[in-house]
Amino acid sequence: MLKKTNNASLKRTADTEFSRYIRLRDMIPGTTVFRCISCGLIKPINQADCGHYINRQHMSTRYNEMNCNAQCRSCNRFDEGNIQGYRRGLIKKYGEQKVLLLESMKNDYMKYSEAEYRILIAGYRSRYKKILKERNLSLACLTK
Repeated sequence: MLKKTNNASLKRTADTEFSRYIRLRDMIPGTTVFRCISCGLIKPINQADCGHYINRQHMSTRYNEMNCNAQCRSCNRFDEGNIQGYRRGLIKKYGEQKVLLLESMKNDYMKYSEAEYRILIAGYRSRYKKILKERNLSLACLTK
């Protein structure tokens, strides 16, 4: 029998799994470092946050992979996301048209069901485990 879980708990778990995937995805290949999307500094992966260009409160872009990128803690936590630098980084990575499209999605309505959260959780867990296996790493690289 499956344990009943509320959506708030599932959202927290989805956020964790998604964040792990984004940070691992954005590691520079062959290393355990990343380049901050906002300021461009290269830092160890254990100093990365999953930074959101459009704030997480907007559910329509909360789990959008283009909206979320590895960001240094200084930019994400202490510089209010360094949004101007983030936008420049997004344009460099994806192009201005895609960034404009992302920005247009900000106020779209989105509500996830329990089943959708479970699908997100399983999908991102699988994707980051694949990265870990391919790079011969463990999850500990995110916290050391």
